[in-house]
Amino acid sequence: MSDVRLASPQGKWILLTTVLGSSMAMLDSTVVNVALPRIGRDLDADLAALQWTVNAYMLTLAGLILLGGSLGDRYGRRKVFVVGVVWFAAASLLCGLAPNAGVLVAARALQGVGGALLTPGSLALIQASFHPDDRGRAVGLWSGFGGIGAAVGPFVGGWLVDGPGWRWVFLLNVPLALVCAPIAVRHVPESADGRTHTRFDVLGAVLGALALALVTYALIEARSGSPVVVVAAVAGLAAGVAFVAVEKRRPDPMMPLGIFASRQFTAVNLVTLCVYAAFGGFFFLAALQLQVVVGWSALAAGTALLPTTALMLLFSARSGALADRIGPRIPLTVGPLLCAAGMLLMLRVGPDASYLADVLPALLVLGTGMVTLVAPLTATVLGSVDTSRAGLASGINNAAARAAGLIAVAALPLVAGMGSEAYRSASAFDDAFGRAMVVCAGVLVVGSAVAFATVRSLPAGCRRPECRTHGSVLTPPLEGERARGRLS
Repeated sequence: MSDVRLASPQGKWILLTTVLGSSMAMLDSTVVNVALPRIGRDLDADLAALQWTVNAYMLTLAGLILLGGSLGDRYGRRKVFVVGVVWFAAASLLCGLAPNAGVLVAARALQGVGGALLTPGSLALIQASFHPDDRGRAVGLWSGFGGIGAAVGPFVGGWLVDGPGWRWVFLLNVPLALVCAPIAVRHVPESADGRTHTRFDVLGAVLGALALALVTYALIEARSGSPVVVVAAVAGLAAGVAFVAVEKRRPDPMMPLGIFASRQFTAVNLVTLCVYAAFGGFFFLAALQLQVVVGWSALAAGTALLPTTALMLLFSARSGALADRIGPRIPLTVGPLLCAAGMLLMLRVGPDASYLADVLPALLVLGTGMVTLVAPLTATVLGSVDTSRAGLASGINNAAARAAGLIAVAALPLVAGMGSEAYRSASAFDDAFGRAMVVCAGVLVVGSAVAFATVRSLPAGCRRPECRTHGSVLTPPLEGERARGRLS
């Protein structure tokens, strides 16, 4: 544990490198959606390949993020963070040079591995490096600057796609890493958890990732009707059952099932699955809708989506303060309903849609709903478990949100009836997009109902979120003493 002060030169360097590292991973979660139509045209890829371009990254990131935090605790948080940054940059370079869709998908999966190493590590470095008096402010600045990175992501992505080309969406990570890694090596103190002596739950991590991979494959490839799809679906479910069995029996599991003994924790994770499945499906399809159907450029489409993140940055802290006063039940019930209304308003966005009359009202309502629910969601996760398990609870909730988005991107085009070439036809995509928005709205209504029926007031003195300002539209913030894979 170090006592670096935030105002010191070293403190500023630590903040800079952690913000750069987390922003790399956060940017890639948002900018790639804007580039998908151009990627599809240049690589002659069908819709399934575009789904895999998004999901290969989310698959390895969601499956390994809990393990990534544990690796930092054992071998050194700075060391694992730097490895993650270098790994992420190398995979990004491979993405930028990919000659075909197959190589791009494989490189995206490798990118997710790097993201799983650096994402929990960036927050863990702040919490392990700064003096206790400065730690809260440092976490707030890290979260705020990371939110700004998320906000400008779609704009930067659109500008790159329309300018030097979609490959620079990935190649941009290389110079960022060349700045980030040397600063970390030179200025960030090393830290580790001397109490961590147990084995890593590698089997649990592998089974969890395998279950997600097989189910994702079955959903994306279901259009083919191949017997292999059925085999993959059954094998994925079997891997999921095996994951639960392994986690139940291991003395030190990656995801201790006992934490779900809290009814409220279980309930709020069900709400998380509903909410972030809808968000993941929406932002995947909305960027395509604005380009394929409305006919906007990548830059215009990326810029159009900014209001949701801007609202999150401006008002998430106030929403959290309101939830502290009135409790989480009302915000977690009303927030998803507002988001559902915003997605239904997107039904008006078709050929020749007006930004001010059609797109902006939908995004403002959606953004208002996101502001209403995200901060109370995090507070409820932390308040539902013992303070000593706050980091574990946050890690599980974050992984659940990523897994929900992963499944949504795989399943929503299938449920909405999108063919493999749907994104090449404006009329076909527009029809399917309308059906998809209705499905997303329905999932959000289910989440609202679960929250209303199960969420109750938080106990006095429970742990409150440190990340008051949050800008990511695809995941809740990581929280806790150390947002890592195993706290006991």
